[in-house]
Amino acid sequence: MVIIDLFDREKLCYVISMTAELFKNITLQQMEAVVALIAEGSFSRAAEKMHLTQPALTKNIKNVENCLGLKIATRSSNGVALTAEGRVVYSYACKMIKLRQEAGEKIVQMQGNNGGDIYIGASTIPATYLLPSALSAFRQKEKNVRLHVRTADSDEVINMVLGGETEIGFIGKKPLNKKLVFEPVWSDRLLLAVCRNHPWRKKKEVTVDELVQEPFIIREKGSATREVAESYLKKHKAISFSGFNICSELGSSEAVKEAVIAGLGVSIISVHAVCRELRQGLLLEIPLSGCRMARDFYLIRLKKTDWKKYHRLFINFIRCHDRRKYCE
Repeated sequence: MVIIDLFDREKLCYVISMTAELFKNITLQQMEAVVALIAEGSFSRAAEKMHLTQPALTKNIKNVENCLGLKIATRSSNGVALTAEGRVVYSYACKMIKLRQEAGEKIVQMQGNNGGDIYIGASTIPATYLLPSALSAFRQKEKNVRLHVRTADSDEVINMVLGGETEIGFIGKKPLNKKLVFEPVWSDRLLLAVCRNHPWRKKKEVTVDELVQEPFIIREKGSATREVAESYLKKHKAISFSGFNICSELGSSEAVKEAVIAGLGVSIISVHAVCRELRQGLLLEIPLSGCRMARDFYLIRLKKTDWKKYHRLFINFIRCHDRRKYCE
């Protein structure tokens, strides 16, 4: 008896697996034929609705039944009736047709440029301090556009755009890759920040010679803030960060800012990252003698890009967004 039960179970599992495998051969047109047959109640009217001959519609239904190995519909004097299995097929067929319709509507909506998704990569300063205000203002005007932002350092953002992971990037340095086009959209100034009780708090300025002796917090490699600051110091003061008293290397402007507030060391950081703390007196800006480090943030994209209307709307909005809202 146990052997027979085991055999029956194995046979049942085989039948189920074969039915599932054969079900993969059912086409969307065949499922549409099932829906039309039940909606119209007859093979002739269903064929007319689908612009098929009646034999062609009948073949579609027969193919579904052959794939499943069972009947899904029966004819009677009252029209067409579904079997129990047929009701399951019909239920899922309706869902599939609905999904196809929704997909079509979505594509039409995109072609009509009424809305869609924009994928953005941004380095730390734009992502944390500049984009939130801009995205909020843009969404108030274009409510059908969804904005997805990934934060990484500038080098990683460049690779995201080149690799098609994001459509638009915002970074703090000019990209060198010729596949990319770029344009400045925001300005920035790098400043020397110290904690509010630092011994330099009463100084009108400090020299680079004084700075290199002080515990210094640096951003990670790949950070545009780090690259811009070091490039400036090499060019104008003939010194690199390798000559500094580096006490810590941190992976974000927020981490650097908090470390400076805690008194770990001093740092050169974007004014956008610390303007609130400067106003609140948590940090102090100490002028660095003979230095004024400025840069632009760039919008980057691939040269060959098929933009939708909402992409162009977003880019034009960023170009015109009031920069005066940001720290001077």
